[in-house]
Amino acid sequence: MEIQLALGRRIRRLREEYGISQEKFALKIEMDRTYFASVEAGKRNISLRNLAKIAGGLEITLSELFDGVA
Repeated sequence: MEIQLALGRRIRRLREEYGISQEKFALKIEMDRTYFASVEAGKRNISLRNLAKIAGGLEITLSELFDGVA
């Protein structure tokens, strides 16, 4: 569970740095906003496919998405 929380915080920080709201970002990556919110809250064991969507939406690689998470 700890890694889910750390990853959720990382995703939230990157999205905020990207300058886009949670709702607009979820629309951009074609993900339900409530599902995305639960990812940011660290409540989801998210699939690689969805992680790739998030990284793509942030215009970063998957490895960059995980920088500093573990």
